[in-house]
Amino acid sequence: MPLFMDRHFSENPTREAIELAHQKDLDIQEKYGVKFVTYWFDETRGTTFCLVEAESESVIKRVHEEAHGDIPGEIIPVDPETVKLFLGRIEDPVPSRQHPEPAQIDSAFRIIMFTDLAGSTAMTTELGDKKSMHLLRIHNVITRNAIKAHDGREIKHTGDGFMVSFTSADNAVKCAISIQHAFNEHNLNNPEQSMHVRIGLSAGEPVEENNDLFGTSVQMASRVCDATEADQILVVELVKQNCSNKQFQFREFGEKAFKGFNEPTKVYQVIE
Repeated sequence: MPLFMDRHFSENPTREAIELAHQKDLDIQEKYGVKFVTYWFDETRGTTFCLVEAESESVIKRVHEEAHGDIPGEIIPVDPETVKLFLGRIEDPVPSRQHPEPAQIDSAFRIIMFTDLAGSTAMTTELGDKKSMHLLRIHNVITRNAIKAHDGREIKHTGDGFMVSFTSADNAVKCAISIQHAFNEHNLNNPEQSMHVRIGLSAGEPVEENNDLFGTSVQMASRVCDATEADQILVVELVKQNCSNKQFQFREFGEKAFKGFNEPTKVYQVIE
């Protein structure tokens, strides 16, 4: 059965109210032949996202309307593996033995990071396939070690870079800084094998006014990464706003006009 994700917006929602609405959906799902798999709730932003197995979008709307009247604003088809990569789960959190009460439902807001090995094409031309592949393997290990250390989820390996999802803006920025520090150390110890990375970060929610999961956030993070120089980290304002670590330093990098976006985007450089 097809899988969909829908988006609800509520004014001043509470966790208890969203839990009750979810339960009402579950109570009548068999009547409509659908399955409400799980949901994500963001009290701060007033958004809820439901993951539903159903034959069509119209059936999902009918269930919500009968259950509690909160009809979603957007619904998009999704792939379960892609959802799990971005959000970390495709089922309700299971209470632990230490905490038998219902598990807290997390937000679907994510930080998206793109990394790119600068000059990778020229590196292959200059060094040849064998040596360049050796360096790419080193690049992959350095980057993946930092991603793992900062609770990132690897979404995609692009060959000379990565797309990564984070639940925390602090962890995302820490990871970016850690990656740059690791490459700086590698270059100091191996000047004949130096590598330089560019990193861009954006943020957003999974369902927007398009049919791609995190479509706008992914596109923006990619554009920001493309706008960076070697050894640089750039972030959009939303990432900066969601950082709670006061030790981070950001320098205004101006507004950038990115392809596919109508308005210029304010960008900041992370000062390591």
